[in-house]
Amino acid sequence: MIPSTLEKITPIRSSKILHKSSVIHPQARFVTEEAVCLIFGISFADIYTVECWRYVVYVHAKGVSKFVSYADFPPIVDVGAPTYQDRVKWRKRWRKTPKNQEKRYAPQWWAEFFTLQFQNAGSEYELQQWRQLLVSVNFAFSPLTLQQLQVVGNEEFRI
Repeated sequence: MIPSTLEKITPIRSSKILHKSSVIHPQARFVTEEAVCLIFGISFADIYTVECWRYVVYVHAKGVSKFVSYADFPPIVDVGAPTYQDRVKWRKRWRKTPKNQEKRYAPQWWAEFFTLQFQNAGSEYELQQWRQLLVSVNFAFSPLTLQQLQVVGNEEFRI
């Protein structure tokens, strides 16, 4: 029998994220290929490059050539906890987004991102880190979405 910690190992792959500015944006630490895939509904193989410029992120992928705000990217573990300024930038961005019906909350794909991270957690410790991050950004989700994410986070690693 294979231990559960070995079942969810992700293969090593080269990063497609390039930093093109000498000044690195504080939220550049949250830029991931997984988030880009969810934003644009593409696969990882379709991404050519993700360029982090001083104030924006440029995504070049198959059928996609767009600039994206750093405030569109959700927080991730192991890069430092979200700061007060990060929260301010996220909320300001959500208010400006016309697609978001509930302008107080993050886009729906943020919930999909957290669900994927819970499912891909390689250990109980990593899953706990994602749970703690969810608690720290609970303002980003409606009560119903937050409850659904907590259920998904608690179901992982149960036997």
